[in-house]
Amino acid sequence: MLTQPTLQTLRRLKLTGMADAFEQQLAQPAHAELSFEERFGLLVDRELTSRDNRRLSRLLKAAKLKFNASVEDINYRHPRSLQRSQMASLVTGDWVRQRHHVLLTGPTGCGKTWLACALANQACRQGLSAFYIRTPRLLDDLRIAHADGSYTKKLTQLARLDLLLMDDFALQKLNRAQAQDLLELIDDRHGARALLITSQLSSDHWHDTLGDPTLADAIMDRVLQHAHKIALGGESMRKNP
Repeated sequence: MLTQPTLQTLRRLKLTGMADAFEQQLAQPAHAELSFEERFGLLVDRELTSRDNRRLSRLLKAAKLKFNASVEDINYRHPRSLQRSQMASLVTGDWVRQRHHVLLTGPTGCGKTWLACALANQACRQGLSAFYIRTPRLLDDLRIAHADGSYTKKLTQLARLDLLLMDDFALQKLNRAQAQDLLELIDDRHGARALLITSQLSSDHWHDTLGDPTLADAIMDRVLQHAHKIALGGESMRKNP
């Protein structure tokens, strides 16, 4: 049998999952009892699984999530007003595909960032692109982009993401330039891509931190439209490891 040339050809074609499965079939005599169709079906299934795993690995690496969190590990026992029914709806990922937003608010230690990362991780597992960044860092990056001439390119890159996770939103009052940058970014996503925001303040108090009232109105209008709100409370989870 010309197995080695076949394996080499599969790898040249970047069918690595199929090549690995073919090698395993050759090493396991039990596979000889299967029909050609059955053996070939196993090879195709392995290639599909391999490609899905590689894509997920790329998406998670690009997402740069702060926590390696998953929706299966969400803690519903801690009293923080987290509703299973609402999370079950969000876990489907339909909100991302429908270009809706999620606003996660609550005091320090209630697990906002961890939950947000779990939802972003779930989006990646469904083949959607995501990216995590703290809002102060994002605004600083945009300020630098203005200076080096990469501002438009930076906005374009962010606009292509299926999901942008902005952590620590509205921590401090913005100046007019920061508010203008934030409006440009959010306007690009309005009705086009999903946004996930975490904040220590409830959305009712964001307007005061967004600086210029006119820009604040425009930002709030775009953020709140089609938004799913999760307001957490209770004692800090860091006290109960």
